[in-house]
Amino acid sequence: QVFSSHCPFLMGPIECLTDAVTPDTDIQVTLSIFELASAAGIPCEVDPALVNVLAGGKTDGSSPEEDYKVACLLLVFVAVSLPLLASDPASIYNTEVEGYSNNIHCLAKAIIHVSAALFTVHNKNIETHLKE
Repeated sequence: QVFSSHCPFLMGPIECLTDAVTPDTDIQVTLSIFELASAAGIPCEVDPALVNVLAGGKTDGSSPEEDYKVACLLLVFVAVSLPLLASDPASIYNTEVEGYSNNIHCLAKAIIHVSAALFTVHNKNIETHLKE
């Protein structure tokens, strides 16, 4: 907000660039725009730093199809684990810390960001896969 009030001539074009990004935009262009926007403090749909880390951590000898299957299996693991995590005694709201002792309140945001980054690495449609 401070940057926007002091340098609107700089923030305006960056915000326009982020608004122009569509799911059909080339992935490299999208990541470049999101990297610029996140450096300026604008929240993005996909965290470019997380995408770079996940893209750099690919294992040697594995095919892109196998990496994609592992990403999908990760989401299946999360879906299977949610009921177990919800029934955990530490998943009770604590008024003293205004949250949960096991930080389950952060889980939804973490799942969305990590899965969006994974599907960006694999050049898949993020919206379609998150709806699945």
